[in-house]
Amino acid sequence: MPNSNKRKSMSAVLLALLAGVVVGILFSAIKLPLPAPPALAGVIGIAGIYLGGETWKALTGWLGG
Repeated sequence: MPNSNKRKSMSAVLLALLAGVVVGILFSAIKLPLPAPPALAGVIGIAGIYLGGETWKALTGWLGG
């Protein structure tokens, strides 16, 4: 069921976004520095981690590992 998988994936994304917003609000409310790198650097870093993980999966599948 492709639609079911898409729905679960979107739910996970929305829950992660909601959790991030809640953490951001809480940290700001108690005047703590946000637990994240600067915006663009953080997004690029996360994208790099994701791409590295997907590359590893592809390489190990391709090499029969």
